[in-house]
Order: sequence, then C-alpha cells, then structure tokens
Amino acid sequence: MDIIISNSTSKPIYEQITSQIKQMIMTGELKAGESIPSMRSLAKSLHISVITVQRAYEDLQRDGFIETTIGRGSFVSSNNKDFIQEEKQREIENHLQKAIELSKENGIPLTKLIDLLKIFYEEEK
Repeated sequence: MDIIISNSTSKPIYEQITSQIKQMIMTGELKAGESIPSMRSLAKSLHISVITVQRAYEDLQRDGFIETTIGRGSFVSSNNKDFIQEEKQREIENHLQKAIELSKENGIPLTKLIDLLKIFYEEEK
C-alpha cells in the first residue's frame, strides 16, 4: 500500500493517511475483507509515530471504512458501500457547489447550467 506523506501541506499527517486509504477503498484498489498494514508497520514504513497512524485508523473505523480486531489486525470493511456512496455524493455536491458559484459569478442562468449538466451526464454513458 503506497501512502505519500507531504510536509508541504497544512493537512495533518493522520488526515493525509485517512484520505488516501479512503480513496484506495473507493476506487477498489483495496477490496472488502483485504487486510491493511498494522499500525506499527505503517508507522515504520512512513517514519512517523504509531499514535499518528492510530488516529487515522480510528477515524477510518469510525467512518466505517475499516474494521479492527485485536490480535487479527485491520481490514477493509465489507459493510462500507453506504459510506462509499455517501462520500462520493459529498464529493459531487462539492463540485456542483463550485459550479454553481462560478455560474452565479459569471451570470450563467440555472437553465443553462441544467442543460450543460444533462449534456455532460448523457455524454459519459
């Protein structure tokens, strides 16, 4: 599992880990039931504190992306489809919000925006 930590961002390290693992799960790179590295192993490979990895794993578990069993390790949750759907919907909403803001700033009416959305949606079939 390749996780890249950047020191040039204001995003905390645990959030970088969390978002990258979520992305791997949502894209199918990590599948339901697949194990993820132990906290110690990931901390060692990234040269960071185990506490930082623990915080990331706790967030992932809270959000339903992983399940952790003492003595067995952490695994991609098999019950994460609803969470993935919710996460994707949130991402789409953010993009739509930006499109709406740009449209309003540039005087593009809602009807034109809806027409564009329909064209792009039907084009991607």
